[in-house]
Amino acid sequence: MRQAALLGNPDTKRTQYLQQAAEDVGLPLAFVDWKEWRDGLSKLLRQDAPDGILLKIDPPLWESCILGELDGLAGSYQLQLQEIGQMAESYGIEFFNHPAAITALLDKGACKETLAHAGLPVTELLAKNIPDRMPKFAQDKAAVCPTIHNAAQLLELMQCSNISQVFIKPVHGSGATGVSAFRWQRRSGKMALYTCAMEYPQMGLANTKRLRRFSDTDTVLRLLDQLLGMGCILERWHAKAQYQGYSYDLRAVVQDGRLDYLLARLSKGPITNLQLNNRPLDIDALELPASVVDAVTDLCLRALALYPGLTSAGIDILLEQGSLRPRIIEMNGQGDLIYQDIYRQNTIYRHQAEILKQQKRETKKNV
Repeated sequence: MRQAALLGNPDTKRTQYLQQAAEDVGLPLAFVDWKEWRDGLSKLLRQDAPDGILLKIDPPLWESCILGELDGLAGSYQLQLQEIGQMAESYGIEFFNHPAAITALLDKGACKETLAHAGLPVTELLAKNIPDRMPKFAQDKAAVCPTIHNAAQLLELMQCSNISQVFIKPVHGSGATGVSAFRWQRRSGKMALYTCAMEYPQMGLANTKRLRRFSDTDTVLRLLDQLLGMGCILERWHAKAQYQGYSYDLRAVVQDGRLDYLLARLSKGPITNLQLNNRPLDIDALELPASVVDAVTDLCLRALALYPGLTSAGIDILLEQGSLRPRIIEMNGQGDLIYQDIYRQNTIYRHQAEILKQQKRETKKNV
């Protein structure tokens, strides 16, 4: 009989609340620490789960706040996921979310291209840059869209495309790390850059978890050069729906063919991530038409179906101002931690525990 297990980090909300949910549904859940994951998995398979394991993978903790280290950290993580996937071929390991599917969503640009190719509405990808320091299998996913490396190329792209504002995002990263919004008035030359990144003499750009606005032209161009010198994607900046003077988007969590949670993220600025002390709001407070909620649900389920190795995903959804037409901003194969949920009913992790329990039961039947 296979053993359900979590590969994660001790004493974190993710671990604590999944363990609590597993206890609530009567699911024995083993734990493996990322700090010793090879030995931990090997010991579990050898001693405690000789029939194999059913594994959920949570993201490792990245202690660095330096943006220039993001690609290296992501590259190491991708190689770890690749190794875990290869282990499954030799040992009895099944996955809640397959490592290859998690890897596919780590690359925001490649994920967006997959969604767009399938005909799903997304915030359009304008340009992309994959640095040569990434692993070869990640470089091979570079897009056919334009490659932008510096501020001058960005301004040229914006002028040729007749657009005045864009989002700039590290190819890899989470929690608004490095995410920036740029406005440029071509006639007056005025610029504004909204970002959590700050320039430090000894570190370069670092994430401060605080949104700032820069308008001095020399400062903006210098920051753009540094941002675009890393692995980044550029996206079209769509006007978001508004609620009581706030712009907002949605975070959805879809699991095993159903929408488990939908939360609005409100902000006075262009970036809505809750890590920036933006305002979460229960979806019911928006009083959205049922047709809009149905469209969001359908879009999320169609997106999840494009990745057969995924049981669960967090999906960020933009509702266009006026029409409320949904567009996918990005997907996250490990985007299941919603504080507004765990402190109330713990719906998301309880459903995960039920899924693991059911998968374990079905696996037992097939042994």
